[in-house]
Amino acid sequence: MVAGVLLGHVWLGDRWALWGAGNQAPPPPPPIDVAFVQTLALSAPPVVGPSPQTVATPTPMAAPRASAPMPAASAASAVTEVAPLEVATAASATPASDGASAAGAASVASSEVVASIEMAPPAAPAFDWPPSTRLDYRLEGYRNGPLQGDARVEWRRQGEQYEVMVSVRLPPWFERRMISHGVIGPTGLMPRRYDQETEVALRDLRRATVLLAPDGEVTLANGQSAQAPAGVQDSASQFVQITWLFLTQAARLPVGAEVRLPLVLPHRVGEWVYDVVAQETVFLPIGPVEALHLKPRPHSGKPNEVSVEMWMAPQLQYLPVRLRLQQDANTHLELTLKQAPLQATGP
Repeated sequence: MVAGVLLGHVWLGDRWALWGAGNQAPPPPPPIDVAFVQTLALSAPPVVGPSPQTVATPTPMAAPRASAPMPAASAASAVTEVAPLEVATAASATPASDGASAAGAASVASSEVVASIEMAPPAAPAFDWPPSTRLDYRLEGYRNGPLQGDARVEWRRQGEQYEVMVSVRLPPWFERRMISHGVIGPTGLMPRRYDQETEVALRDLRRATVLLAPDGEVTLANGQSAQAPAGVQDSASQFVQITWLFLTQAARLPVGAEVRLPLVLPHRVGEWVYDVVAQETVFLPIGPVEALHLKPRPHSGKPNEVSVEMWMAPQLQYLPVRLRLQQDANTHLELTLKQAPLQATGP
């Protein structure tokens, strides 16, 4: 077993340590300082509306003629697209044969507007990013022998700046940290820098850095340039970006849906496609939790690239409660949430 663990550490160090000798990136920024002080309890999936940056402008609809009142159902849908004042004003301006008819038409239109307002469901609150969050995992795996350790995912936010860190530890020999820095925008996370740090016993710290410019130009870990599509994520930010997609668009992501995610890796830019394959029960120390299982399509990655399966729990703000990292049929790591997530009291 010891030999298997040592070989596993060597594999992780050699296979996962991506370092470009020509990378002369500046030192990484200091971590965002937050305190994780409260436990996130299981709750019903959040229902939120679009954020203020993404609210669509309503399309005005033609007002009904006074002689042909709009049915109640049509009036209800119209109110969601045009202000009641506009409907009432348009109705009162509709020509009529005499004053009494005009007054009657205005009264009918006014009563329909009032009824439609009462029938319209309350608007969902605008989306706001979850507070800074920490998730701790139990790690088990296999590579020429069993592997055991722990892992952590941290989401830190300060204003419009964010940081996501994913760390994997196989003590006392190996630790890998994947750190994403960037800003929050109308389409979710917008990474600006990705660092992949590897510590192996008796070796110096190795760091691979990817820089992402606002115009889409990417400087890879080997110093080469590439162009990234809009919405590109990195190996760390992808987990929070997928959480954001479910929080804001859950109705569009049922079982059978797909999630297309442009992804920048230390040495290339590609697109990963995740299928929402099932809703499954994940048994955790805090109790059984229902989760949506996302599985990457085989063609998304290249040979020897690590693929990631995710189980996102609606009862825990669609956070990943289980992760499976796999390189081939005989090489994998399994991360399972070992306690309730911790959050900060504010952003």
